[in-house]
Amino acid sequence: MTDVVFPVLARDKPDVEGVVSTWFVDDGQSVTAGQLLAEVMVEKASVEVSAPAAGVVRLLVAEETAVIQGAVIARIE
Repeated sequence: MTDVVFPVLARDKPDVEGVVSTWFVDDGQSVTAGQLLAEVMVEKASVEVSAPAAGVVRLLVAEETAVIQGAVIARIE
């Protein structure tokens, strides 16, 4: 099992929350390593998150839900 973490975009403010603005995959979908999974946003910075491994993705955070940077947002089984 591989964790997909919310990237730290505001290094000077590690406690700042961000959101998953868009999931590009569905829960239970098979993904390949490097496949685009989500777009996340902290303050006004956004970045795309890719799958670190191949497998079946389990989404742990809904779109627009606040999470701390570095939190696990999905798992790949």
